[in-house]
Amino acid sequence: MFIENHHTAGVILWESRSQYNQIGNLGFPDNHMKIVIALKQVPARDSVLRVDPSANWISEDDLTFEVNEHDAYALEEGLELKAKHGGEVVVLCAGPARALRAIREALAKGADRAIHVEHDGLAALDPFQVAGLLADAVRPEAPDLILTGLQSDDLGYGQTGVILAEILGYPHSTIVMGVEKIDSGIRVKRELENGWFQHIEMALPALVTVQSGIRRLRYATLMGIRQAKTKAIRRVTGPDAGPASGGGRIQVRRVYAPERATHAQLFSGNPKEAAARLVERLRREARAL
Repeated sequence: MFIENHHTAGVILWESRSQYNQIGNLGFPDNHMKIVIALKQVPARDSVLRVDPSANWISEDDLTFEVNEHDAYALEEGLELKAKHGGEVVVLCAGPARALRAIREALAKGADRAIHVEHDGLAALDPFQVAGLLADAVRPEAPDLILTGLQSDDLGYGQTGVILAEILGYPHSTIVMGVEKIDSGIRVKRELENGWFQHIEMALPALVTVQSGIRRLRYATLMGIRQAKTKAIRRVTGPDAGPASGGGRIQVRRVYAPERATHAQLFSGNPKEAAARLVERLRREARAL
């Protein structure tokens, strides 16, 4: 079956999860690839979240941060492609000075160098603006392949990667569980519903958003941690960060914790009648039955 969509074109094969067998390297000749991995630093999952005084975002006081989970899997896939086919892995990360910790972690795991888009107000930007910043920073690199996480753990829009692809004019594929290099470009395995997968062949350059669990994550070695201190980090600040491709499309008006309320209701009558009314309330109001 052959498909054509806006910025996507390729050959599709379908299979069920039970029929799937991992397809290895097809033996095509290796070529030098420049792979860019877009990372985001997010609050750690065990952090205690509090709304800041402006009520526009959470307070970052006493928070700990980590690499976004989906982005960590994108990094792992990029490093695996480099190990099999050679090339260069470049980390791209936007954020304040603390984002350097996430960048250093990626460099320690095997990335070759990094680009840090310095921006202290990243939380106030919507996916369209963030994608604009990333596009301005990565365009001079002219990468063959960009890997991003499917979505971020903090906001979960799931839009930044595909918007970045559209700005750059790259074909893109989402919810990807595997990337394989072939003569004509890459072959990706997309996760669909009910245990089904979709295989698409894409020409390069291309962008892929990676699903978590694509493979087992590696740990940084002591040697990698030492080498990370000497790897180059290009900083993009001020005018070089670009205009974020125009104004934002999303405005956060207020962030607040849900109000806690308790309510008790007593049902009168004999046990049979009370039980019947309770079941009726659970079915129609609480929709628990």
